[in-house]
Amino acid sequence: MLDLILVRVLFIALLALCAWFLRPFSWDSPLAAGFGVLLGGIVVLVELRLKDVSLKRLIGAAIGSIMGILGAFLISMVLRQASSDTTSTISFIQISTLLLMGYVGLILGATKGDLLNLAALGGIFGGENAQKGASFKILDTSVIIDGRIADVMETGFLDGVMVIPQFVLRELQMVADSSDSLKRNRGRRGLDVLQRIQKMPKLNIQIVEDDFAQVKEVDLKLIELAKMYDCKIVTNDFNLNKVAQLHGVQVLNINELANAMRPVVLPGEVMRVFILKEGKEHSQGVAYLDDGTMVVVDNARRMISKTIDIAVTSVLQTTAGKMIFGRFDDRVHAVYDNKGAMKEAAISHEA
Repeated sequence: MLDLILVRVLFIALLALCAWFLRPFSWDSPLAAGFGVLLGGIVVLVELRLKDVSLKRLIGAAIGSIMGILGAFLISMVLRQASSDTTSTISFIQISTLLLMGYVGLILGATKGDLLNLAALGGIFGGENAQKGASFKILDTSVIIDGRIADVMETGFLDGVMVIPQFVLRELQMVADSSDSLKRNRGRRGLDVLQRIQKMPKLNIQIVEDDFAQVKEVDLKLIELAKMYDCKIVTNDFNLNKVAQLHGVQVLNINELANAMRPVVLPGEVMRVFILKEGKEHSQGVAYLDDGTMVVVDNARRMISKTIDIAVTSVLQTTAGKMIFGRFDDRVHAVYDNKGAMKEAAISHEA
């Protein structure tokens, strides 16, 4: 970083020195040197701004500006042939046309540059998107507030650069400042999770300023940003997941990961559960596993607040998660007290 600063300072100094001795526009040496410093500062500012621009946009801007200049050159030739007037009016029109078409080509080329398929060219052009897509992952507001992403990051299963857009931080701040106590607590939890993530030594967190003023919804901003960087979105928002897939953006859904990591339960297995409440149907009891999976148990209504063994009858996988159905048979299965000791011995069929 220090080397780059020295190179920039040296560039501005050399430009000022050249202006001092060459004196452009017949200016005095001090005025010319000041102009050189100003010009060098402008070039450095443009360089700082361009370093965050994707290669697609740079190539699109270059192609667009070249096409605009060529178009302006052809128009100026037509004007020169069609008019015998050599006054400053024709010169002004030619220069204005050159500037206008060069500017329009530059802007349109940069705007449409994301449509270029540089991967088809191979080499360094195909490498930029592959590198970004493999390493960048954008975090949305919901997955930050949820908090489980911090636990996943601590395990090392997510690597690369975790990108947090500035507009996501603004949304978190708005939620944390909400007058609703529930929303306020959620927002503060999200800010605490971000602080925890930033303190992880082996994790690279990058806050980006890219925004899309023409897009109002945060979800659509995330999708546009993912397209720009050609990377994935990390979320647990079901709607964002579906919309992103429609736009061709890959999504890492924390809920899907949690469902995939839940233990496999097969019909016929015996499992131990704590009956928490009664079910919707007659004689049903409801229990929950440690990971939040709901277990609906037949013949367990009278076993509320007790730990029992049940036989799994079926497993249902839904979009919201997994549900397990089981049956309690007091002739076969055991009942346990609060300390885990057997309270009622199972009665075997042989007895």
